[in-house]
Amino acid sequence: MTFNLFGRPSSRRTFLMGAGAVSATALAGFPMPAIAQAQDINIISDENNADALAILRKIGDDFGKQAGVKVVINNMDHEAHKTAIRNYLVAGAPDICFWFSGNRMRAFVKRGLFDDISDLFEKEKYKDVLGASAGSVTVDGKQYGLPTGGTLWGMFYRKDVFAQLGATAPANWDDFLAYGAKCKSANLTPIAIGTKELWPAAGWFDQMNLRINGLDKHMALMNGEMSYLDPSLKPVFDQWETLIKQGYFTPDNTSFGWQEAGALLAQKKAGMMNLGAFVRFAFPKEELDQLAFAPFPTIDPKVGRFEEFSLNSVHIPANAKNKQGAREFLSYFYRPENIGPYLEPGGNVPPRNDLPPSKDPLVNAAVDLLKTVQGTSQYYDRDSDPDMAQAGLVGFQEFMAKPERRDAILQRLEGTRKRIYKL
Repeated sequence: MTFNLFGRPSSRRTFLMGAGAVSATALAGFPMPAIAQAQDINIISDENNADALAILRKIGDDFGKQAGVKVVINNMDHEAHKTAIRNYLVAGAPDICFWFSGNRMRAFVKRGLFDDISDLFEKEKYKDVLGASAGSVTVDGKQYGLPTGGTLWGMFYRKDVFAQLGATAPANWDDFLAYGAKCKSANLTPIAIGTKELWPAAGWFDQMNLRINGLDKHMALMNGEMSYLDPSLKPVFDQWETLIKQGYFTPDNTSFGWQEAGALLAQKKAGMMNLGAFVRFAFPKEELDQLAFAPFPTIDPKVGRFEEFSLNSVHIPANAKNKQGAREFLSYFYRPENIGPYLEPGGNVPPRNDLPPSKDPLVNAAVDLLKTVQGTSQYYDRDSDPDMAQAGLVGFQEFMAKPERRDAILQRLEGTRKRIYKL
């Protein structure tokens, strides 16, 4: 499965064949069908979880009955939607669409394609229940969407494997190196990773850079404001190269996708894996109780606690025909009794701080960790420029396969940065 530079691989977002699903072929002839009646509320979602989609449809039906309107939910293939949204926001926009927060959202805000919903934020007092996550949908002090479910990246492991090793989740870099040595003495790969789709290698870079350089420098790099030849990046690649040369990662990892790497973790052939909670889908259901989460270990104790927390979001297009109806629906959808059940099936970390605990212990562990962090980045934030993002993804994968090419890789990335940002 190839990596789509605008997001995660299609294998994570399988196509939902069912009533209301919209195929890529059906969307080829833009614009989208016009809204049938002014009072209708048309929604385009890209939900891959069938249970979550059923809950979203029920929320739509319940709202429609109460408001006396028809709510139409068209659910698209997740990967096809990443292309389709660039067309339908311009011509044939729905009243509501699901997307991503952070830099991906900002790209559409800059083009004037998402509506300012600061009035809804103020009316519903969302800043009080969203805390720091409100920043993910804020541009120049205005809000352009509502954050929905999130994915907290970190280290996942099997409890029974760690019990057999006599190991505990490594809290710092010395602990991590000792853990790796213990794994290797037991003929166990310390870290499962599959970089065939490119993005897992970039995720590993993000975690190390946040731990060594902190949030501000990481975001400066992602936004093209910092050189790939900056001396502060040397320890990131030095530490990473040491792990590669000591055999900490899955051998020949460019041949594996994340699912295959996740299977190695599930099959007790690797000790840990750096990913989001969707790694659960590589596990048999009857073994999910063995899956545990820990934050990426501290490298430099002087650097604050910053985590990679990717948030999806929901928006009102600027060209929507029923903006008032859309606001009323979002107010209803975002109630704790509605958004809570919607997020539960997919194991999403909720953005609201007033929801009851999840039935999923991995979600609760992520919620507890987020209460302690000083800031978050998003994997999506590397998409401030798609060409630069793709260059980085290719470069990080190449580094994991051939660390001796570090200088050439970084020189190439810096050349790409200067070209793209006209430096």
